Amino acid sequence: MGIQPLNSNHRFRPSVQLASLLDTLPDALFFLDIGATIQYANAKASALMGISSQDLPGHLFWQSAPHLVTTALYQAVGEAMRTQQSQEVHYRSPITRRWLRGQLFPTSEGLAILIHSLEQEPTCFPASVCHSDQHYRDFLEHSAERVAILTPEGLILEINQRLLTDAQVQREEVIGKPLTAFPLWASVPRAQGQLGAAIEQASRGETVRFETYICPHPGRCLDLAVALAPRYAANQQVEYLICTGFDITRYKRVEEELRTLVDAVPQFVWIRRPDGSIAYSNRRSHDYARMMSEQRPEDEWFPQLAPNDRQCIQGMWRTAPRTDITYDEATSLQFVHPEDRERVLALQRQGWEAGEPYEFEYRLRERQPGAYRWFLSRGVPLRNEEGQIIQWVGTCTDIDEQKRTEDALRQSQERVNHLMNSSVIGIFFAEGDKVVEANNTFLRMTGYSWDVLSQRRLTWDSLILPTLKSSLAQQAHQELVVQQYTTPFETELVCKDGSRLDVLMGGVAFHGETLQGIGFVLDNSARKELERRKDTFISMANHELRTPLTAIKIQTQLLKKRLVRQGLHEAAAALSRVEEPLTLLEWLVGDLLDVTRIQAGRLEYHWEPVDLDALLQDVTNTMQQMDPTHIIAVRGTISRLLLGDKGRLAQVFLNLISNAIKYAPDALLIDIEASASAETATVAVRDHGIGIPQEQCEKIFERFYRVNVDLPHDITWRGKIVGVAHHKVHNKGAYNENHISVCRTYCTLLFAFQSGLRSSLDRSASFHRSYTGHKVASPGVSFSRV
Repeated sequence: MGIQPLNSNHRFRPSVQLASLLDTLPDALFFLDIGATIQYANAKASALMGISSQDLPGHLFWQSAPHLVTTALYQAVGEAMRTQQSQEVHYRSPITRRWLRGQLFPTSEGLAILIHSLEQEPTCFPASVCHSDQHYRDFLEHSAERVAILTPEGLILEINQRLLTDAQVQREEVIGKPLTAFPLWASVPRAQGQLGAAIEQASRGETVRFETYICPHPGRCLDLAVALAPRYAANQQVEYLICTGFDITRYKRVEEELRTLVDAVPQFVWIRRPDGSIAYSNRRSHDYARMMSEQRPEDEWFPQLAPNDRQCIQGMWRTAPRTDITYDEATSLQFVHPEDRERVLALQRQGWEAGEPYEFEYRLRERQPGAYRWFLSRGVPLRNEEGQIIQWVGTCTDIDEQKRTEDALRQSQERVNHLMNSSVIGIFFAEGDKVVEANNTFLRMTGYSWDVLSQRRLTWDSLILPTLKSSLAQQAHQELVVQQYTTPFETELVCKDGSRLDVLMGGVAFHGETLQGIGFVLDNSARKELERRKDTFISMANHELRTPLTAIKIQTQLLKKRLVRQGLHEAAAALSRVEEPLTLLEWLVGDLLDVTRIQAGRLEYHWEPVDLDALLQDVTNTMQQMDPTHIIAVRGTISRLLLGDKGRLAQVFLNLISNAIKYAPDALLIDIEASASAETATVAVRDHGIGIPQEQCEKIFERFYRVNVDLPHDITWRGKIVGVAHHKVHNKGAYNENHISVCRTYCTLLFAFQSGLRSSLDRSASFHRSYTGHKVASPGVSFSRV
């Protein structure tokens, strides 16, 4: 029933007598043309509508009679015009709430409608009509949504109270008016346009859905999901439209919050349509695409690719009609690593075709040319109630750091495996007192089997000697608690067969509910055996050297006595000078044995009162005779006695003076300064030689160490002399320090006195050496060795 323009030449014009007769009817009478335009209305109809009978003709019935319009009447009018048969309909006016009876009679020009107002609800009309009218009334008035029933042209036939309340209008103000002119829609031009297009589409028989927002009144807007569904007459023509608006404001707010959240996540998030085209991507995706486009504009990125990459992209474009590669896929593939492109496309397509979730890893290009990062891509299909895929939701997560960590862990694991497979180092893992894991080398060293280890029957107590359990466990536990590792130490392990194994051990700890740690064991038995052989050899060599030296010394003493008896005093004096180097040689031979005794802590001392002034004079005289090229000058006196080992102290002074002579071949003066205070005595040995570099100072106490400096070819610094001297002074309690400044090196021995001859010497010793460059003044640098 389309609205057609009224032709005034064909308007129904009753005669005066007929018009007077029709005005006397108690019911409202309307004559309509085939477009439902009013041609005539009697006095009752005019009074019912509140419009004069002269003004009603020419207006559309549905727009001019809001008190009478309902869907039931609209359906009856359509049925009467289509079948050209009389119709009768009973319905309740949604405005006046009165029951009406409508009688419809086809005419040659259109239709005559006679409306009769009933005093009460009729009981004689067909039940089907009652059920239909009641259905629409219940649907409209009790629906929580916003519902309107429209003509195919979009005129409002019925509207529920929810819409009227939103717009704050009366029902009679909008019935028969276009829904697009309804205040809610007219206030938002974009929504009005959407609605008009949807009505036009629905009038052609399509169900239309769209989302929009409306403003019921200033300051309040609603998000609506609108659905327009056509309803068909018996001839399968669209009879009317049902327009329903669902309030989705809350869901839109949640969606907006989720969108904000999705934009904030570091992953790429996208939504694809069933055909694979992108419907949505989050801000992270846009930022990445913008970054890459800024780096290489669309018309420039392709020529910048490597030849193989360009060939790959061109191949994809050529095969696009056959493989159905979309534009979104082809443009995104340009950022994928060339080695991953075919695999990514295949896996993605496989997931889409199977309709199953998928995931894969691939590399995406970074801003720097040639740089790529690893990403994990996941896609999940979303289905409707019928099980059809309506969209795909996917993410791309940056896993580059994870991949790097995995690679590092894998390499670390490989290194650990190599270490565990070592045939030299035994490794074990302990929890508390139990050894829970060990490598084959550790088991081979100790003689235990995997069965004992797996049953956790191997304990730390079973590996340590009973005499060492308390002290060793206490020391190791203290170091583990304080510094998380133990200083390597030598000990003996008890093997399964009861034998003992010399080992060098160390470990690290991990603090948790129980103390856990990793121990490293190095078989030390071979070195210990070598040390025992070396000690045996030194003892034997010492014994074998002492025998002829003793014989020579005895013969020298006998010869000296004979010369004295013969009155050859000058010869006897010369022979006495030969006796002194023999004594020195005895001491040097004794040093070989001292090295072993020092290491074992068995060096013996012969305590006696010592006159340092006399001792220094004897030593300097001996050294002066041995090396007449240098002048050894002693300045100052101590004039005190101290308790010490005279022979050991003489060795110390001999070592220091001989070192000073050796390393000052061109500086002929060696100064020895002696001084004393109430509590201490100081002996300083100073030369004017080349000095020692600062970084090598600490190593001068190591046996047989050679300082790496530019020395004459016949001069080498040997640590044995200083090392032995250090141990002797350390154990004697003397305090030793060594300083260097410009062109001078000196060693200082500091002795502490107590009352009488007894001395309590400080149990610390240190050497201080440094190296000075040419023509550079320095106040001297010192370090301590305790």
